[in-house]
Amino acid sequence: MPAQPAKIAVTNQKGGVAKTTLSINVAGATAAAGYETLLIDLDPQGYLTNGVGLEAEYTAESTTLYDALQSPTEYDLSALAVSHPEFDVVPANIDMFSLDQELVSAMQGRLRLQMLLDSGLDEYDFVIIDCPPSLGLLTDNALLGATDLLIPAEAEDTSIRALDILFKQIDTLEENFDVSIQERGIVVSNVDYPLDNDQKEMLQWFEDNFSNYIPVFEIRRRAAIKRAYNHGVSVFEYEEDCDQIPEFERIADHLATELLGGEQ
Repeated sequence: MPAQPAKIAVTNQKGGVAKTTLSINVAGATAAAGYETLLIDLDPQGYLTNGVGLEAEYTAESTTLYDALQSPTEYDLSALAVSHPEFDVVPANIDMFSLDQELVSAMQGRLRLQMLLDSGLDEYDFVIIDCPPSLGLLTDNALLGATDLLIPAEAEDTSIRALDILFKQIDTLEENFDVSIQERGIVVSNVDYPLDNDQKEMLQWFEDNFSNYIPVFEIRRRAAIKRAYNHGVSVFEYEEDCDQIPEFERIADHLATELLGGEQ
């Protein structure tokens, strides 16, 4: 086990790109490969928290991720983790809706998650962070805390604009905070076969623009992925075969090789 876990932010400010299902299933893939995995729901809407069957945690009045981000030196993320059959989860909480506004004037408001991630997580190999569908302070916290990025996208022309905005935000953070944020892969989700002309053109666009320096993965639309989500697990735990499991495994293998050297 590495001294520090690999930390990956899963983000794209465009909604509907399967960000949460990607986070859950990549976490499922790393866990199935034998890596100790922590999944963090940084989205105030709590879709991931709901998607792993932790609905009660979303409205809990006990100590939550909201409290930890308010006072990061006083909390340990691992103490907030909730056990799941596949991985541990730090749930979102409804109080987090106010965080983007509250952190604007806070000291080191964009570095709160980094403070939490830099200590007390030695038992994990992977920390995967599901981000809000927006470029606010919470997403900035994830990008600066993880510094490694997995980008979900769809085979639609609106993805071009969304990625352009994301990359500009990354450039700004790198310049202002003197860090390097690395894109580790683009995952094009909800791909329907047979491909129509628009999807063919967009898949080719991803290949032409990114494949020379980061891999482009493709997840096809499958009812089994949705059913697994509805049962609170990834496709690796769900009792139904899914032909997209090898692609999720390929993503996990790539991240392990790039960030952990393939070690366990």
